[in-house]
Amino acid sequence: MINHEYSRIISLSFPPDTSGQPMMYNLAKLFDLTFNILQANINPRREGHMILELSGTRERYQRGVTYLQEQGIRVTPAANQISRNEDSCMHCGLCTSLCPSKALHLNHETRRVDFDQNKCTACNMCVTICPVRAMTVEIDPLTW
Repeated sequence: MINHEYSRIISLSFPPDTSGQPMMYNLAKLFDLTFNILQANINPRREGHMILELSGTRERYQRGVTYLQEQGIRVTPAANQISRNEDSCMHCGLCTSLCPSKALHLNHETRRVDFDQNKCTACNMCVTICPVRAMTVEIDPLTW
């Protein structure tokens, strides 16, 4: 039984020639890592993007990340948390149209945007679209 003491959320960007390859299978098979895909947009022969939680021992995690990088995949740490400045948010709803996990959604009763951090996959899409920059990324540099 493997000890999964090390777990990180990472963002992967796949070049077109790699996006059709079984990279997640290889992480499990070759490095005995487990993964939880939080968000993915992968199409064969096109650039792809994936956010996943990767778990295993620290050594196997690092070997798995090195393997991905050797395959031409850009690996970056994902945000540990997205937060919202309640005073800045004007509840315009732009973020709700992009949120893949529905962590940001319009409350029809209050006509305000509700944010459920437990559903958030830290994809950062809300951060890029927010016109008043109420959504921010909190990256813990010690986790990378």
